[in-house]
Amino acid sequence: MCGICGIASFDQAPVDAQALERMTRSLAHRGPDDQGLYCDPSVGLGSRRLSIIDLAGGHQPIASEDETLWIAFNGEIYNYRELRRHLIVMGHHFRTSSDTEVILHLYEEYGTQCVAHLNGMFAFAIWDKAARRLFIARDRMGIKPLYYMQHEGRLLFGSELKAILAYPGVPRRIDLVALNEYLSYEYVPTPRTILRDIHRLPPGHWLLYGPGEGLRLEPYWDLRLERSEWQPPVDWRDYQAQLDAALHQAVAAEMVSDVPVGVLLSGGLDSSTVAAGMVRAAGGSPVDSFSIAFEDASFDESGYARQVAQHLGTRHHELKLTGKTAAELTAGITDFLDEPFADSSLIPTYLLSKFAREHVKVVLGGDGGDEMFAGYPTFTAHRLIQMYERVVPRFARSQIIPRVIQHLPVSFNNISFDFKVRRFLSGRGVPLQARHHRWLGAFVDEQKAELLQDWIKPVLPDTYSVSYAHAQRCDAHQPLNQLLYNDVKTYLEGDILYKVDRSSMAASLEVRVPLLNPLVVDLAMRLPFSLKLKGFTGKYLLKKTMARYLPREIIQRPKKGFNMPVARWFHDDLRPLLLDMLAGERLRRQGFFEAAFVQRLLDDHLSHRRDQRKELWTLLIFQLWYDQYVSA
Repeated sequence: MCGICGIASFDQAPVDAQALERMTRSLAHRGPDDQGLYCDPSVGLGSRRLSIIDLAGGHQPIASEDETLWIAFNGEIYNYRELRRHLIVMGHHFRTSSDTEVILHLYEEYGTQCVAHLNGMFAFAIWDKAARRLFIARDRMGIKPLYYMQHEGRLLFGSELKAILAYPGVPRRIDLVALNEYLSYEYVPTPRTILRDIHRLPPGHWLLYGPGEGLRLEPYWDLRLERSEWQPPVDWRDYQAQLDAALHQAVAAEMVSDVPVGVLLSGGLDSSTVAAGMVRAAGGSPVDSFSIAFEDASFDESGYARQVAQHLGTRHHELKLTGKTAAELTAGITDFLDEPFADSSLIPTYLLSKFAREHVKVVLGGDGGDEMFAGYPTFTAHRLIQMYERVVPRFARSQIIPRVIQHLPVSFNNISFDFKVRRFLSGRGVPLQARHHRWLGAFVDEQKAELLQDWIKPVLPDTYSVSYAHAQRCDAHQPLNQLLYNDVKTYLEGDILYKVDRSSMAASLEVRVPLLNPLVVDLAMRLPFSLKLKGFTGKYLLKKTMARYLPREIIQRPKKGFNMPVARWFHDDLRPLLLDMLAGERLRRQGFFEAAFVQRLLDDHLSHRRDQRKELWTLLIFQLWYDQYVSA
């Protein structure tokens, strides 16, 4: 695990070695154990390493025997030992025991098709001196990030945006379309970033860059959900053994390491599934589990985590998060958050990662289960809203219920009743893909019409056009299957995986996600949708499969989500920061947001008239980011 970056300069001045070193140094938190640089006149590669596999021999960048190929690699390849044996039979000779060198020899043997053989999470760059081309690839699901930019005849790339910004003269111009998307999604969906001309390499894609041919971007893998719609009616028992085996193999494969491995345990079904798999695979060796507790009881899930830990026999560690700690961290959050990102659970995820890092270098997490097995409550809500429109009389929907909602008492509890009702009804009369993200995100279009200044609005397309495009690309025909595809391409990659990567790498901790291992993903894509969402029960097959390993309370408990009591903290610990960053004078100076509308949001929330936690947090994070990366 590490951070990588690089420069390709074929037709311009030779690569600036000092600029490459600055780019590499900006990623030091991702790899505190080692730094490596390779530089020739055309291409420079930089690497920061967190040593996990082959601690002594894995220094990067790594070269082929004749030094015509060089690689910088971020990630882990779980099947590297099998691939190494295969390549040795094919006549390849290895100088290290690292998974990085395996990729290099795979490229020698298969060229750009090397990615088809990899089971892992990765972003890597290979400089092919003989062919004079740079080959860059990112893993199927987008677990590891990769940014790139063409700037003054050069290609710049890096594991984080800040690596590109470390190159001299890179402009920092806000992409207004990305800003519009951020305000609604709470992140910027790939391939855009918040800055114009800087892009993310999409998951399951590779990039070639060379003199004369320029930049070529190609997909090498995509989800195929249509297979799940070919299946005849089935019983859950027909797939239980297959899922059990896939989960066991995936967890065991991702425990491969030359350093101790722990598990992030929230007490939810997904993380508990991974913890149970680790205990099975450990064969009696102790497994360390880590969880976080909140002072606010409505947000606190630590009791469930303790219950699972006791049931499985893990060596459990728990950290309590207070409002004071969160406020202190929020003020400096953009030190490791180089794009605006408004999922507040980033903060407890970072603190949990930092806490786990005191004991281990690698942990497994349960991320991806909701996307693979339709676990989000929004999937149930899509079915409920159809029933609501069909069963509730039109007069009640249009006249009575809106008046009742206006008088509901506002609660700042986690997923409170008034919050759920208001969110649910905001999806009425909205296309499926847009409704889904309105429920998950922050600002809706009606709010942005008042929030954004007039000069911005003419350039803005439909907020959810990126989601509509994903639905069209999906090979499935069932609307909820298309929604699963959309979730994987947007929320999973842009929010969940981004959050886990940034918060864990800021703590120099490697997080692996076995529920997104190809063994699990390939099976999940074949499963009939009715085994994912059965009536109003999400993760149906997963729950049936794990019933033999986990307590009934864990299997049956409703999904809560890993949230933070932001609404309350805005009233006390976070209030000074909030009022400072959203002050009218500051907003008018920036020129993006209408100060009067923002003041109404503040007044409504601080007077307890309306819960505006999502909107205010989204604006606060943008302001903090803007101050550090643009206006500074």
